Amino acid sequence: MPRPRQRLFAPGSGAAPPVLTGRKAQQDVLRNCLADLIAGASPPHDVVLIGPRGNGKTVLLNWFKQVARSAEPATDVIALTPDEAPTPRTLTDLLAPRRGLAKLLPRKVGVSTVGSVEWDTSADTTASLKERLIARCRAKPLAVLVDEAHTLEAAVGRTLLNASQSVRDEAPFLLVLAGTPGLPAHLDTMNATFWERLGSGQLGIGLLGKEAATDALTRPLQDQGIDIESRVLAAAVDASQRYPYFIQLWGDALWEQQRASDTTCLDANDLDQVRPVVVSRITNYYQNRYRELEGRDLLHSAVALAPVFQQTEDISDGQIDTALRAVATSESSRLAIREKLNALGYIWCPPNQAPPVTWQPGIPSLMAYVRQRAELAATPPPPRNHPPGADDEGDCHVGR
Repeated sequence: MPRPRQRLFAPGSGAAPPVLTGRKAQQDVLRNCLADLIAGASPPHDVVLIGPRGNGKTVLLNWFKQVARSAEPATDVIALTPDEAPTPRTLTDLLAPRRGLAKLLPRKVGVSTVGSVEWDTSADTTASLKERLIARCRAKPLAVLVDEAHTLEAAVGRTLLNASQSVRDEAPFLLVLAGTPGLPAHLDTMNATFWERLGSGQLGIGLLGKEAATDALTRPLQDQGIDIESRVLAAAVDASQRYPYFIQLWGDALWEQQRASDTTCLDANDLDQVRPVVVSRITNYYQNRYRELEGRDLLHSAVALAPVFQQTEDISDGQIDTALRAVATSESSRLAIREKLNALGYIWCPPNQAPPVTWQPGIPSLMAYVRQRAELAATPPPPRNHPPGADDEGDCHVGR
């Protein structure tokens, strides 16, 4: 009888990995915010999680949701994406539905508060959301978690940010926004600039450190009684680029290999067996990113930056500007290109850096792929010495 299927790793699902490691600083900030809510007070700031895709922002939101709901006393948590709140009115009804509050207010808050709540459906939505949230949070602390916040409609984001600013002065409330490195620029368009004063509330979510990446790969296997040879482990961590999504891919493939071979120690042969599968999935991911750059007319700019970041992973504003001179003559054009590449997470500038501020690649090996594929596309095909109709095949290799 076959063994029941078990998942140790969860690549790309947003589900919590078996070991959430390397995010202690971010978890500590969120734990402190939760402690304030439990004590009946608003944290001193909201929280904005910023980082390229695949680094675990959704995982961190889900972790916080579980911690908050299991705390004693529990905190209400509403987790949503912009698709669920396309207008200010749907946002208001989602966060503070009139029917639920109408039943709650007389019992737990009092008649005097009921009279201050705006129930008129034609009323200003920002004021309505503010009053309803104050009433709700006085009854029980609330945390609102918004994933993919860089896609918030401006009117929805403005309503949410302004309501948060007002509610936090009156009742225990926390807003957590998570998005790509383009999120700060998107928030700037909402005319709610107080978000910039978050200080430690702005949290960068990037590549893991080497020790954390190693733990994320080995500890789940070791908990199942499975060892992994040190050189195999080093090769897998190196191939992952310490990028959380890729670490999960390698872990998932090695786990499936162990189940197939029933070994207690993964060796070089096991690594060779899984490499083509992992490389294929990584290549598919890179192909999608490559097409994204092409579709936004950013491919030439991405190629121009790749050699600079391949020399060192910490680049200054000036180095980026110099590299982009090959594709744009004016400084304003180069700044616009830099921000577009930042919004996609091809490059990004982690928050709260001490000077000098530097930029990092979203995924170092993505730059190598983009550069190699662009060079292959620009190379004239060799003379055809085989019968017409046969196709030449090219390959871009990653993870080696």
